Amino acid sequence: MSEPVLARVVTFTANPSIDRTVVLPAPLAPGEVTRALSVTEQAAGKGVNVARVLRLAGCPVTVVAAGIDDAFQRLAEETRPSLEVEGQRLGSGQRVRINTTITDPSGVTTKINEAGPTLTREQLDVASDLLLASARGAAWVALSGSLPPGAPDDWYAQLITRLARLGARVAVDTSEAALDAVLAGLPGGRFDLIKPNSDELAQLVGGDAAAFEEAAAAGEVGDIVAAARDLHLRGIANVLVTLGGAGAVLVTADGAWFGRAPRTQVRSTVGAGDSAVAGFVLAQV
Repeated sequence: MSEPVLARVVTFTANPSIDRTVVLPAPLAPGEVTRALSVTEQAAGKGVNVARVLRLAGCPVTVVAAGIDDAFQRLAEETRPSLEVEGQRLGSGQRVRINTTITDPSGVTTKINEAGPTLTREQLDVASDLLLASARGAAWVALSGSLPPGAPDDWYAQLITRLARLGARVAVDTSEAALDAVLAGLPGGRFDLIKPNSDELAQLVGGDAAAFEEAAAAGEVGDIVAAARDLHLRGIANVLVTLGGAGAVLVTADGAWFGRAPRTQVRSTVGAGDSAVAGFVLAQV
């Protein structure tokens, strides 16, 4: 029996990064010298992370980034699974940002993220056109991560409207002003999936992020479901709220579900939310 053929997915990373992971033998001690056990680098950014999970699952995926350089492309090709990223080359004096993640044996993760290069209006237009060309015939498009300096807050909101004309289903995972702008674009800019974490849910509907996660850990998700349902009723077909170690809540037109996370030893939380986006999209294609 032949394997089912999965539909193609496009991921868009507006602000790609080279992720540098530093593993420590003990908890980070500010002001002290600590020798790292290991240091690794890989091409990343939230859309790249989503694409990597989809590729590992055998899903056809086109990876688009707003701006890349030689170091980023080399790492994308060297990291397994190998990814060929479509994106314009950054200009002279520009480079892909480096995000540093520091982890220790207790599972504590510290992140230091650079802002990224400032893109011109022309560079943003080229990136938009490349994404739209790649999205033709795709089943899903995932818009993931922060916006680069120079991009308007409503860049994702603009792209959602343009992608809707192509018939692709759109997933969004972003934060801060870009997230507010996406919500402000409703109901006209309807889309198919939003993936807030507890902080982003609190940003969108009010409430306390820590309280959301504490309640979920105790199995009490009524307030989270109500908040997610509010977003659904505003025009988002599927609302997937990730709650750290407590699990996740999904609200759709068919109902609401709470999935508890299995107990495990946490080594790093990098890419956890991106894996949730990939898993949802994979289930739909």
